[in-house]
Amino acid sequence: ALLFITVYTADGFYEFVEDHCVFNSTKLDDIEFIRSYYYNKLEVTRFSSSVGKYVGYTEYGVRNAEYWNNLPGELSRMRNEKERYCLNNVGNDHEAAL
Repeated sequence: ALLFITVYTADGFYEFVEDHCVFNSTKLDDIEFIRSYYYNKLEVTRFSSSVGKYVGYTEYGVRNAEYWNNLPGELSRMRNEKERYCLNNVGNDHEAAL
């Protein structure tokens, strides 16, 4: 049996957010949390725990980054995501790889 799945969006828009962790060990200092915002397959804005703030890559992304960087508590909330989101998952992935 052969199954083909096709997704077609004529004249549509595609927007998504991706969270991921980059790591060399299970130590918190060796982990980087990255949240990327995409629009039509183009990364427009990114938060990186290594940089500590949002960075925009398009005109729209720069405006979003400026807005989010100036929201009270937003940067501290995103910096905490490294520990909340990555630390436990990295530990599990590291153990599974070994």
